[in-house]
Amino acid sequence: MVSGKIDFNRQSVEVPNSRKPGQTGYFRNAAHPNELVAQINPKVNTIYEAFRQGLKISRDRPCLGSRPIIDVKTGKRGPYVWETYRQVSYRITNLGSGMFNLVDSVLGAERGRASLPIGLWATNRAEWFIADMATAAYGHYSVALYDTLGPDTVEYVTNHAEIEVLVTSADHIADLLKLKHKLPTLKIIVSMDRLDDDVAPVAGAPNKSAIIKAWAEEKGIVLVDMYTLEQDGRKAKRAHRAPKPDDLACIMYTSGTTGVPKACDDYGAMLSHRNFVAALTGSLLNLDSNQDDCNISYLPLAHIFGRVCDLSIIQAGGRVGYFSGDVLQLLDDMQALKPTFMASVPRLLNRIYARIASQTIEAPGITGVIARKAVAAKLENLNNGGTYAHAFWDRIIFNKVRQALGGNVRAMITGSAPIGKDVMQFLRIALCVDLREGYGATESCAAISVHNPGEYRAGHIGAPFPHNEIKLVDVPEMDYLSTDPYPRGEICARGPNIFLGYYKDEEKTRETVDSEGWLMTGDIGMIDERGCLIIIDRKKNIFKLAQGEYIAPEKIENVYAKNTLLAQLYLHGDSLQNSLVAVVVPDPEALSALAAKVPAVASNKLSYQELCKHPEIKKALLEEMNKTGRKGGLRGFEFARNIFVESEPFTMENDLLTPTFKIKRPQAAKFYKTQIDAMYEELDRQTVKAKL
Repeated sequence: MVSGKIDFNRQSVEVPNSRKPGQTGYFRNAAHPNELVAQINPKVNTIYEAFRQGLKISRDRPCLGSRPIIDVKTGKRGPYVWETYRQVSYRITNLGSGMFNLVDSVLGAERGRASLPIGLWATNRAEWFIADMATAAYGHYSVALYDTLGPDTVEYVTNHAEIEVLVTSADHIADLLKLKHKLPTLKIIVSMDRLDDDVAPVAGAPNKSAIIKAWAEEKGIVLVDMYTLEQDGRKAKRAHRAPKPDDLACIMYTSGTTGVPKACDDYGAMLSHRNFVAALTGSLLNLDSNQDDCNISYLPLAHIFGRVCDLSIIQAGGRVGYFSGDVLQLLDDMQALKPTFMASVPRLLNRIYARIASQTIEAPGITGVIARKAVAAKLENLNNGGTYAHAFWDRIIFNKVRQALGGNVRAMITGSAPIGKDVMQFLRIALCVDLREGYGATESCAAISVHNPGEYRAGHIGAPFPHNEIKLVDVPEMDYLSTDPYPRGEICARGPNIFLGYYKDEEKTRETVDSEGWLMTGDIGMIDERGCLIIIDRKKNIFKLAQGEYIAPEKIENVYAKNTLLAQLYLHGDSLQNSLVAVVVPDPEALSALAAKVPAVASNKLSYQELCKHPEIKKALLEEMNKTGRKGGLRGFEFARNIFVESEPFTMENDLLTPTFKIKRPQAAKFYKTQIDAMYEELDRQTVKAKL
């Protein structure tokens, strides 16, 4: 990102004369203080041109790789098989020609000339990228659906985006046909898998492809596979209709707290080609990618983080190898691929950490003793501003450990949720890798801030990307002020990466982006003494657990509130934990009735305060809450896994309630910090005990 040595003590700078009452000034990346860097290459203005740039650099070098199944019975996969940039380019043109010739014949030439939404529904694979690029090459835009979506969300996205053409893997075709009566706009389904290569079960009987094609015809759907369209397109090629920078590149719906898209009832995030190019620029500057880089693609391409990472490698002329589709086989894929770069999320990194720790610092005997000494030495060096490498201990231990990721990974980036400081520092030294943490959202095209190369501290999310600037705006009701010793407030970002708005919802767009172009993230941040951004809270009462699940605490509290045992309840969780805990204030009369049914306390005359402290009462209360949760339809991760039973009610006097009797969440988290920490420690002990 920076030419020359990075000054880690001055990673962002405040633009002179940019302060206003109630907010900080504008902070920019210290390496680019005078202007925002919108593009790294003047010839790359769209994602279409990003691929063309990669093609120019690496014409006959590998581009997209996949592991074919070599044993159908066992599902065993062989080594990676690669398509070159030239071959991928041909496929993009052939598919685009065939697909939009078909669109003209089915929907009419006038519709084909318009900018159409093309749905993409599959796990990561080469065909996903090729279909996406074909969509862009002919002036249309994509709408990505998560591979794991249920029928309700598929119905919502398809209808809201008015998708007429949907490209999908064969396993989803039947799902779409079952839903067709609820999908009035859908006219064409394109299968990423061939539909004519299976054998009839009995001589003369129709094969599965014939059956599903007949079913599609009955539903009024034109069903065709990519192979056929590519063959047709090769015979009737049409010229590319390259998009412009401000054209729509995609509408992206992100999953939310209820299974319905986070983009709520009637909108999705609209991202332009200019947005993507800005995010790619920042990523390329940060990663210093080149044609020798290889990325393993497993983060969903329906998620902005995964998409920007893959496109960054492609623009640099590098290789993208797709995982086999099963995260449990990811490490096996990495052994076969030996990537140089990996984008990940805390949930996977926590698993990797646990696996490595169990074989090193937690190992019994002399192995554990040596590993702990090695880790301590490397962590001390790293925390003192050194590197993650160590000539002696790497040769003895860690060069073997890093083979878990294939042995060639030089840089990793993690995002989507915070990662624990100890986990990040341990992985840096154990894997001998430059592990960086980034921060962003769909609305910012994934990229707002990121660690600089070689960062040796954890617990922050780095400096602004060169393509955008940030500011912090006062949130007085939560006591976060820009005038604090270290400025605090809502994180706002502005730059060419900020999205166009929400599809079909101007009001929500105005709520999210102000008249000056600032995206209001809803996250509360702080600028530390090094000019790094730290997330310290969330303005809105929606947060993620460590595994990435969104939680709406008030919705869950309302489910539990139906249980008459509970007079008050505060549900707590954060992005460093996998589960929820709760502080509950029981109703005195209901608690007495419950105590009469608990053998350990039924015969004792205990006061309300004594009952609240009794472990058997706590156990009984949690069981009752679980019954209420199941009856209320809570999902597994929405259940409170541990509780603290409080005898003192939440009141305005103790600053835990608003005048309208709502829980003050930040105050409650601070007030019960000791009890919350104890609940999580108890859960950790239970987890360890269960494994023994």
